[in-house]
Order: sequence, then C-alpha cells, then structure tokens
Amino acid sequence: MTEELSFGLELMFVGMGIVFVFLAMLVVAIHVMSALVQRFFPEAPIPPSSKPVLSATSLDKSVVAAITAAVHQHRNKHK
Repeated sequence: MTEELSFGLELMFVGMGIVFVFLAMLVVAIHVMSALVQRFFPEAPIPPSSKPVLSATSLDKSVVAAITAAVHQHRNKHK
C-alpha cells in the first residue's frame, strides 16, 4: 500500500510540474510575441481632427433620460 501511495504522489508531482512548466513557457511566449508585435507593428496615433466629439447638445434628451433610468434601475437591482 505504501509503495502504491508513493508512486501515486510521485506521478502527481511530475504531472503538476509538467503543467507548471508548460504554463510558464506559455506566459513567456505570449510576452515575447506581444513585444515583437508592439515593436514591428506599432499603433499609429489618431490625429486629433478625426476623433469623434460628442457634446451634450448632440444627444437627444429622451435618450439621456432612458439611459439614466436604466442605470438607476440596474443600481437599485444589484445593491
């Protein structure tokens, strides 16, 4: 019984070690790929003239009231 238990524990630790090593390699690979993409394909800055500008006057008052009511109802429901 003791021999079987020690074999089971050994197998468990080997399996957990393999999974840990695989996940560590996966994290390193993701970081390396992210660095490569950011280095060779940087995001172009958005020119200020092309950014959409929303003002309070461009929104319909009924839309603002509906959004306000929905947020209020959600907050009351999830207290």
